[in-house]
Amino acid sequence: MSFNLKRKVEIAVISDVHLGTYGCQAKHLLTYLNSIEPKKLVLNGDIVDIWQFSKRYFPKSHLRVIKKIIDMAADGTEVIYITGNHDEMLRKFSDTTIGNISIVDKVVLELDNKKKAWIFHGDVFDLSIQNAKWLAKLGGYGYDLLILMNSLVNWCLEKLGRERYSLSKKIKNSVKSAIKYISDFENVAADLAIDKGYDYVICGHIHQPKMLVKENKNGSTIYMNSGDWIENFTALEYQFKRWKIYNYNSDKLLPFYADEEFKEMEVKDLIAAITIFNPSNPKKSD
Repeated sequence: MSFNLKRKVEIAVISDVHLGTYGCQAKHLLTYLNSIEPKKLVLNGDIVDIWQFSKRYFPKSHLRVIKKIIDMAADGTEVIYITGNHDEMLRKFSDTTIGNISIVDKVVLELDNKKKAWIFHGDVFDLSIQNAKWLAKLGGYGYDLLILMNSLVNWCLEKLGRERYSLSKKIKNSVKSAIKYISDFENVAADLAIDKGYDYVICGHIHQPKMLVKENKNGSTIYMNSGDWIENFTALEYQFKRWKIYNYNSDKLLPFYADEEFKEMEVKDLIAAITIFNPSNPKKSD
C-alpha cells in the first residue's frame, strides 16, 4: 500500500527552473511539486528558457513539469506566473488570466499576518540585460555550457563515491565582482521595498537562495530569494505565518516518486495533455 502524502502550504515560490536547458533538474522539481499542496504557486521568472529554446532538447521530464503545474491549477491551486528575462516573450501576455493561471510582471500578496510581500523576478536591476541583451544571452549560453561540464564532473565524482561539486558556485563565491553584484542586487531590492512600505521582497534571477533582514534609515524589510532548480534546488514556502527556504537536498523527508502519474506517457501524449487544458472564457485581468 502506498500513501500519497502531501504537505499543505499557503504559498510556494520557485524560480529559475530554465526548462529547455541541459542544466535544468526537472526530475528534482517534479519530486518537490508532487510533495506539496499549495494554495498559491508563484513561478517567479525564468521557468521556461525561451532564450535558449531548442527543438532538439526539450525532454519528457521538462514536459512533465509543465503538465504538473497545469494539473495543480486544474485542481484548485492559484498559479501566478511572473515573467523573467529568459521568458520575457511572455510579457506580451502580462495581466492575462486563464482559469487559475495568471501571467504578470510583478505581484503584491497580502498575507494572513496582515503583511505584504512584493514579488518580482529581478532582471530589471541587471544593466547587462537592459543595455546589452546580446551579451546577457551570450553569458546564458556560457553558463549552460558550464553546467553541462559540471554534470560530467559530478557524474565522475559520484562514480568514485565522492560529493558533488559546483563549478559555478565556486566561481561566483571567489570572484569579488560577482559577490559585489549579488550584494548590490539585494540592497537595491530591499531599499525599494522599504520605500514602498512592503514587509517582504522576493526575487529570483541571481540563483542565490537567501532570507535576511535589510535595514536603512527609512525602515526595514525581509529580503528573500527563491534560488533555482539548476544547482541549489530551493523554493520559498509560507505557512503558519512565517517563511522558510526549502532545500531539496536537506528537506526531502519522504521518497516521493518524481513522475508517478506520467511515467508511462510518451512525449506526444504529454504534449496532448498540455494542450488539452483550455478553460473557457480566457480574460484579461483588470
